[in-house]
Amino acid sequence: MKISFIGPAYPYRGGLATIIETLAREFQGRGAEVDIKTFTLQYPRLLFPGKSQFRTGEAPEGLAISRQVSTISPLSWWRVGRRLRREAPEMVVLKYWTPLMAPCFGTICRLARKNRKTKVVVHLDNITPHEPHFYDSWLNRYFLRSCDGFIYMSEAVNEDLRGFRPDAPALFSPHPLFDTYGERVTKEEACERLGLDAATGYVMFFGYVRDYKGLDTLLAAWALLKAEGKTAGRKLLVVGEVYGSDEKYLRQIEELGLQEDVVMHTHFVPDSQVNLYFSLADMVALPYKSATQSGVTQVAYAFDVPMVVTDVGGLREMVPHDVVGRLCESGARSVADAIAACYEGGNLERYREGVRREKVRFSWSATADRIEELLDIINKR
Repeated sequence: MKISFIGPAYPYRGGLATIIETLAREFQGRGAEVDIKTFTLQYPRLLFPGKSQFRTGEAPEGLAISRQVSTISPLSWWRVGRRLRREAPEMVVLKYWTPLMAPCFGTICRLARKNRKTKVVVHLDNITPHEPHFYDSWLNRYFLRSCDGFIYMSEAVNEDLRGFRPDAPALFSPHPLFDTYGERVTKEEACERLGLDAATGYVMFFGYVRDYKGLDTLLAAWALLKAEGKTAGRKLLVVGEVYGSDEKYLRQIEELGLQEDVVMHTHFVPDSQVNLYFSLADMVALPYKSATQSGVTQVAYAFDVPMVVTDVGGLREMVPHDVVGRLCESGARSVADAIAACYEGGNLERYREGVRREKVRFSWSATADRIEELLDIINKR
């Protein structure tokens, strides 16, 4: 089978690129002829609040990655769509995570499908964005109607999809495990390499810092725990690049008197350091205010790290309560109580054992199986 992937890949960075590259390798291992068409330009600088869209280092070996797609150039959309029409792969697999990609992807898909052979399968992250705009519905409609079938990773996304394509073929497949970041090391080694104190217990917030992810809630929760005398020997470790300014978080830390309690590593973490942070964390906190699913939970699973997760969107589906950690309401008091509960008795070790049992359902092979199953359903319609 011939498959073309479209979306972020080297030299672009982040979880979306990891998913596309890892799925491409999975299908290569099954004997498929695979290529990835990634961006010449993904976001105009004005629309990207982070510091850089790119990663350093060598391109991944064994993957045919070419930069062909500019999200702001209709000429590029036409060129890539016509190329796919001529190449006629059995399947085009796209990642879709924001309506900003809809004009580009929707046009490419419409052109590609004109050969009456190529089917378009979409691996959905989000349909409704975390920061919505008045034009989202129109853009989503344009893109979603250009596709043949969908893989969704949470029921929240499936509900959004049904508002646009109620009868479209769609299958559930949970977010696969992010097991591409190396091996777990000892806490002592991780702390030494990152300049941290191995005698301290760390509750970690990991990933891009955006408003909807609730770092402000976590800081308020830590202040409650400190006032109750429950933070002795422990610190809050914030790891990840801040989208926009970090000023409001630094001001909140000062106002709450947490200068000695919070360690800020607010830079983009290269793949080579991800294992270090997850090797030293007692738990990962995801105090999200809204969500569909999260790649952070899948990194935590890979490194056997318990989680505290707010009960929003599809996170309940990823993190069963009192099995791999604690599920709680989205508020400072609830988050504080959940963190405290993880430290009680032997809960942390019990949750680590739960993580080891649960993570077997998040394989890349299972995701590829579902994509192949979906293609079969589409071809029989």
